[in-house]
Amino acid sequence: MTEQYDADVVIIGYGPSGVTAALTLAKHGISTIALERHHDIYSRARAVTVNDWTMRIFQNLGVDEVVKKDMDPQRALRWLTYDGEEIFRVEHPPSTLGAEARSFNIYQPTMEAQLRACAARYDGLDVRCGVEVRSLDQDDTGVTVSTEDTATGETRTTRARYALGCDGGSSRTRGQLGVQLLGDTLDVLWTVIDCRVKRWWPDRDILTFWSDEERPVVDIALAQGNHRWEIPLKPDECEADFATHEQIWPLLEKLGVSEEDVEIHQHAFYRHHTRMAETWRVGRTFLVGDAAHLMPPWAGAGMQTGIRDAFDIGWKLAGVLNGRLAEGFLDTYEAERRPNAAMFTQLAVDLGRLIKQEMSAEERRAFRVSSVEGGVPLSAPPFLVAGWLRGPADGSGVVGQMVPQPTVCNTRGVQTRLDDLLGDSFALLGDDVDPATLLTPEEKADWDALGARYIAVRPQDGYTEGPDELVDVEKSIRPWLRGFGVRAVAVRPDKFVAAADVSGLAAPA
Repeated sequence: MTEQYDADVVIIGYGPSGVTAALTLAKHGISTIALERHHDIYSRARAVTVNDWTMRIFQNLGVDEVVKKDMDPQRALRWLTYDGEEIFRVEHPPSTLGAEARSFNIYQPTMEAQLRACAARYDGLDVRCGVEVRSLDQDDTGVTVSTEDTATGETRTTRARYALGCDGGSSRTRGQLGVQLLGDTLDVLWTVIDCRVKRWWPDRDILTFWSDEERPVVDIALAQGNHRWEIPLKPDECEADFATHEQIWPLLEKLGVSEEDVEIHQHAFYRHHTRMAETWRVGRTFLVGDAAHLMPPWAGAGMQTGIRDAFDIGWKLAGVLNGRLAEGFLDTYEAERRPNAAMFTQLAVDLGRLIKQEMSAEERRAFRVSSVEGGVPLSAPPFLVAGWLRGPADGSGVVGQMVPQPTVCNTRGVQTRLDDLLGDSFALLGDDVDPATLLTPEEKADWDALGARYIAVRPQDGYTEGPDELVDVEKSIRPWLRGFGVRAVAVRPDKFVAAADVSGLAAPA
């Protein structure tokens, strides 16, 4: 007897990670149920920025143009002391990933609403708000989730093949799986002050970190005329000391901000966490986003790391459920995403030490060289260090790198961004050579089984020779390949390089 499922995947939590997972699965035709205890989007703008990697994911999901219209390009970052000394700044270089800017300021409630509206267009996605998950049970063939309607008390069970726990830092899913959240929570209490801009002030659009041992401050322009300050309370201060907007104003006035500049919209309090789940998978359930990791806000990477988690597990689950990928492919989720989350967590910790004046002058110089001038990871393109890869992935070679995204032409001369031409397929790209000719029959059979395409990248001043080729009109892809000393690479659906001819073009195990 065939087992009955309500959906292929059930998503618990419908914040930024949950809606990204839903969009990814729905795009590939995977039936999905999303469960969310709240009816409305959280009104506070917790995240403040997205970069070109995240925008490339949104491009894949067909939502980048929708969300971009309510974003502002971010010009630069700077670290200042209260006496006006600029420790250093980062001017964002041009994006190589196809976005108009390297980084964007956002207003999170607006962005989330836009993502949900885009997801609502899919018939195969059922979003149920106002339901609380009471239990999660799983066996060898699926996951059963029991819920209770928060208004009526009505109970219901949902059966799916897989489950994603996208339910935040206090994840009930993580607790029901018995997974520990390892790490620390700092004792310092911070207030987040969200304001509406009334008039422009000098350099308002530069994300500024006021570096100070006692009162470091994050000073950032949000999109749509919003602005935020994040300010720590002193050991002898508490929430009651700043309960009203009148009590908040002295904090802003010390930064030179007056009621002529902004109107306080809302404020809240929180503590910084540096924590990670001991495992991101138990059986057929995966932890995603804050349910799997929590990091300080200094790198602007918390929400974005969750979005990248969701996209990663989403396209892999789709491949498994559509019969393209083996079930074991799901083991690459944590192998690939955990090191990246750990890297951004450590970056956030180091940036926090810099902002709080906890670094010596020598440490500041070393950090600037390694993380700013060296381009890792503040401005470098993303890369993988482990997972479904063949060959060394240490950042020095092409394996594990994300392929750049210039404008290219198809054989008929139609110009488009690279990803729009490649689609969601695995693809082998050859530098003026058909990459299929570099494969053994066995290697080609393995790539054929994955539905791979074989694309020769032709020079701008040459001819195309076959129907499935592209022209490197911006002269970007071929020099990039040659910079790594390779003739051909295998590119995954998420646009990371899985293999290259120098280390073997066979499909990774």
